[in-house]
Amino acid sequence: MQRMRFTHLFYTLLLMAVSSLPSVSAAASKWKSLADDGIHDPESPAIGVLQEPAEALSRLPPDTSGNMVNWVKALEKGAINPRTNIRPETKVRIRNDDVYLEKTGEMPVVRFPHRAHTLWLDCKNCHEKYFISKKGANPITMMKILQGNYCGRCHGAVAFPLTECDRCHSVPRRKFEQMKTQSGK
Repeated sequence: MQRMRFTHLFYTLLLMAVSSLPSVSAAASKWKSLADDGIHDPESPAIGVLQEPAEALSRLPPDTSGNMVNWVKALEKGAINPRTNIRPETKVRIRNDDVYLEKTGEMPVVRFPHRAHTLWLDCKNCHEKYFISKKGANPITMMKILQGNYCGRCHGAVAFPLTECDRCHSVPRRKFEQMKTQSGK
């Protein structure tokens, strides 16, 4: 079977198509009221008990996509203080290292910042179920991510959308090669 190669143009066109879907374009606008969001029943008396998204989210650091909140900045500035664990005996392990994914074709290298994720997620949320903790053990592709695997488990659902390519594909190849040379790897 011949293996297909997908180009940057293919992914750009695919992401443009995905971004035109109602769920993505609705999130790209400022927050809709609960009565108008198409999710909540505006006739329900319970709708008055819920906090409107604009009231809750407008106080948080802004973003340019998704639900319009930069959650990492909100966390780092202390605007939110999520519970790190349910069980008191759980040890929180914040990792400050980055993982770089080089096999990105024409795209810049992917930088995965462990810190942004481990500030509020336990390692077990991702490892070993979705990611094996061994270099090269995860056959990550953009197609698999778009299908909801690997990074796509959260991104595009509860984390910033997959249309924000440069948030992950953030390291120019030349700079990455310099970093490798300097670190001796």
